[in-house]
Amino acid sequence: MKKLFLPLFCLLLVNCKKNENQSLNASLVDVVQEDKAANIPPPSTISEKLMPDNKVGSTPDSPNKIDTISKKIIKNGEMRIQVGDIKKAQNQVNEILKKNKAYTQKEEFQNTDTDENLDLIIRVPHKNFDALVNSFSDGVGSVLSKNISSNDVTEEYTDVSIKLANKKIYLEKYRDMLKSAKTTKDILEIQENIRELEDEIDVSEGKLRFIDDRVNYSTLNLSLYKEKVRSSATSKIGFGSRFGNSLTEGWNSFVTFFLGATSLWPFFLLIPLIIFGWRKWRAKRKK
Repeated sequence: MKKLFLPLFCLLLVNCKKNENQSLNASLVDVVQEDKAANIPPPSTISEKLMPDNKVGSTPDSPNKIDTISKKIIKNGEMRIQVGDIKKAQNQVNEILKKNKAYTQKEEFQNTDTDENLDLIIRVPHKNFDALVNSFSDGVGSVLSKNISSNDVTEEYTDVSIKLANKKIYLEKYRDMLKSAKTTKDILEIQENIRELEDEIDVSEGKLRFIDDRVNYSTLNLSLYKEKVRSSATSKIGFGSRFGNSLTEGWNSFVTFFLGATSLWPFFLLIPLIIFGWRKWRAKRKK
């Protein structure tokens, strides 16, 4: 009797262990089945995707739908304006920026022999973008080039928002499952899934913040250009002055050449030795 009781007891322990290991898989299956029963998989239309979870089962004509996401338009522009005075033009630009609640994100100035260039990267509220461009076109200088573009990112923004909402739902379910997990293997597996979801959620939220920033504040690359002309004093330089300048430049060139040749003196010492050795070798060959 004791021999029969011992195998039965061992078999009972093995079955209990298997049941514990299968508990997590059963809960995962339950989550999937619950999602299917609640119609959580993304539906075919954007309006259905934007409905809350407790309204997914409602009819398409249900008045409880959430309004679709408003239009997301990113506006960018480039302008190049020729001005008579860079400083004066910059002061005018600053006044226009202040009036339209804009600000300069980056400023770069270049001064060459032929021209002056002031490049500005300007951020302006979306609603003031057109007024800003018109102000620059009318009162700053002569517009050499202008390029304005608009990019509709509503679909991209909506898609990221829907995926973000679904990831947050599954994140909460994984956290609930973590509380009831019993084995170390199940705990580690759930924690890894939670970590991956949290990383994906951070990336999606960052992308939405970036799009919102580009939508709320448009970007304008403004370049102020001034062409330099030869002054009257320079244009009236006579032949004698230019001849003297030429002599000076010629002397400087000669000095530079002489100093360069002097630096090669070790090579000049080798030339007589090479000639002497060659003549001596030729004389021996004749004998």
